[in-house]
Amino acid sequence: MILLYVMLSQSLTLTAGYSGLISLAHAGFYGIGAYTSAILSVNYNLPFLIILPIAMLISGIIAVFVSVIALRTVDDYFIIITLGIQVVAFSIMNNWMDLTNGPLGIPGIPSISILGLEFSSKISFLILALTLTAIIFYVLRNITKSPFGRILIALSEDEIFTKSLGKKVYQAKVASFTIGAMCAAIPGVLYAHYISYIDPTSFTVDESIFILSIVIIGGMRNLWGSAIAAAVLVILPEALRFVGMPSNIAANMRQIIYGLALVIMMFKYSKGFMSKNYVGQENK
Repeated sequence: MILLYVMLSQSLTLTAGYSGLISLAHAGFYGIGAYTSAILSVNYNLPFLIILPIAMLISGIIAVFVSVIALRTVDDYFIIITLGIQVVAFSIMNNWMDLTNGPLGIPGIPSISILGLEFSSKISFLILALTLTAIIFYVLRNITKSPFGRILIALSEDEIFTKSLGKKVYQAKVASFTIGAMCAAIPGVLYAHYISYIDPTSFTVDESIFILSIVIIGGMRNLWGSAIAAAVLVILPEALRFVGMPSNIAANMRQIIYGLALVIMMFKYSKGFMSKNYVGQENK
């Protein structure tokens, strides 16, 4: 699960961190990958190596359509539009009974098989997830260090100045949003096969906010920071289960402690885990 959130947060880092496009629709693209995989594997018995590119293609096409509309606005308005897109995506998953089975979800999703090799055990699935995480990291790292990546940084800092240099700002935004959405479909496909059952509750606005929180806490333009933040935010709630508390207050206290930990982390690392500029150092 940590690796799935690493992939999700790093894909959003390209969109939100480098392009400055704060999106609340990322869980929607995550869900598109999961539902595409579930439908094609359960209903049509397609193999993983065919399902994965199809899920990425569908997510990419929808992302292009969404970005062409959403990028006509800026800043807060863009965030609200992506929030609306996330709500629409959840509503489709929850109400299109013939396709998604609505709130009942899709059970019986088979394990992943690649060229006859079954990834049914947790160790084998971990190796597959780790491999795909490394590939996504390598691709995104090369993108961010390329001339295209420098255009994204420039437009997020000063869009008008970047336009004055003759750069195609609008096309760069659409490309970054689409690449991020296509990468988000990959952990969606893995999640569906790992859990073997999906329903709309896994792809809500809350999930988008959680993914965005990982990006912010890890550092808006830091792929390694997103990986560390994903590990911390996924492990911390599980670690709190081992803290001895009375059963009648345990659930609420865990939520309170988790929330306080997030507040403390943001005070301590105001620009992300991997940033050298802590609040205390800035004050000095």
